This record gives sequence, C-alpha cells and structure tokens, in this order.
Amino acid sequence: MRLAEVLVRPVITEKVNLQMERSGRYTFVVDKRANKLEVKKAVEEFYGVKVENVNTVVVPGKSKSRFTKAGFIEGVKPSYKKAIVTLAEGDSIDLFSI
Repeated sequence: MRLAEVLVRPVITEKVNLQMERSGRYTFVVDKRANKLEVKKAVEEFYGVKVENVNTVVVPGKSKSRFTKAGFIEGVKPSYKKAIVTLAEGDSIDLFSI
C-alpha cells in the first residue's frame, strides 16, 4: 500500500484537541487495510515528526433510520479504522494552518 493512501483525514473533536494539548496524541482516520507500521511511516514522512506509539481501533458501522414523507428509511453508516498516534516529546503537528 502506498503511504499516500494510508492517512485519510485527521479527526478534529474536543476530546482529540484535549489529547493533543496534554499528551501529544493525534488521531487520524486511516485506510482499513493499513497496519501500525504503515501508519507510523506515513505520519513521520508527511509531517516530519518522530512517532513513539500507534494504537488502532476499528469503529463499527451504525444503523440509522428516519421517518420521512416517503416512509421509513433505514440504512447503515460504514465502519472505519482510526489510529491514535503518540509523538515524541517536543514534537507537534499543526493541523489548523492552511
């Protein structure tokens, strides 16, 4: 797998922002086929930082339903994999600059 395909997007939530500030942990949505070594290489190459630890979790899909004029609609949101990356002391990633 090419490293450009590994990282899909960063996760930006209040909980993740708190982890970024306190412990230097960043969360990314990654390709479901990517393993921890590929995630580590991709983050180090794209952001120029030293990665100490990578934790991964597959978030299961959720069933969703709603009632509309056309009737009851049911569906499933897809599952995805996310990686929580711990950086070395002193390193940081600026996700908010353009």
